Amino acid sequence: QVHLVESGGGSVQAGGSLRLSCAASGSSFSIRAMGWYRRAPGKQRELVATIITSGGSTNYADSVKGRFAISRDNAKNTVYLQMNSLKPEDTAVYYCNAEGTRYGYWGQGTQVTVSS
Repeated sequence: QVHLVESGGGSVQAGGSLRLSCAASGSSFSIRAMGWYRRAPGKQRELVATIITSGGSTNYADSVKGRFAISRDNAKNTVYLQMNSLKPEDTAVYYCNAEGTRYGYWGQGTQVTVSS
């Protein structure tokens, strides 16, 4: 079992920055990849960014490329999402995801609100 706790959400004006953190506990040794997803009001959940825990290979949604950066600290079992040049369309609940060898896990979500 893996438990994920997100932090760092909040409200910011367009053009601002936020940094999200996701700390994993429990059977974190089983995690192969971690990522961030988001769900905007009235829309389906979508992938934002993912990172492979071994090697650090990353993947981004086209809408955030060049603005967001995902990173991880394996020693702390934590993944980060640095979000720069935020836009109102980035407003959503952001969820941390961890993919283990057999199961996937989700955090409770953290709200990010970007005002114009």
